Amino acid sequence: MSATRARIEAMPLDVVTMHDTACRLLEPDAAPDILPLSADELETLILQLRGHLQLLAPEVEQLALQLPQDSVPRYCALACIREARGKLQTSPRPGRSGAAAYARRLARAVRALCEYYPKLRGVRLCPACEEPIGDGEPSLPRDYPSPSGSAARSSDIHANCSNVVRLH
Repeated sequence: MSATRARIEAMPLDVVTMHDTACRLLEPDAAPDILPLSADELETLILQLRGHLQLLAPEVEQLALQLPQDSVPRYCALACIREARGKLQTSPRPGRSGAAAYARRLARAVRALCEYYPKLRGVRLCPACEEPIGDGEPSLPRDYPSPSGSAARSSDIHANCSNVVRLH
């Protein structure tokens, strides 16, 4: 196991499991898979995602507040936290499709906070394979469009992953 992977696994929160749970709901073909869940299973999933957000938000906030006030990562992380807390204060619309849509909204917030958490703790993750980039490991800078398409986010990517495309 690499030292960087060990740093992620030693973190107080299991962001890998939280991230994986959220990403399963956000895959392009996940929507039909959610609706066959029973109402109880969907409610359990929503409670799990809400619990993830309740654990992640204060941890990410604490780390973000340690950054300088004019720091872009601080501003972005705090905006993400506000968004997540807003989702926690809402409820799903009636019916299974409303609950499924709400679960996906929660999953997007969980995924975003899971991505900030290791970054704010000083761990670089490859956006293609979602594995840590170790010190001295070959990597390349990479800009890619934000979900809104209005800006570019910059990150490092494993040199071997530079031609990989992720859908989520």
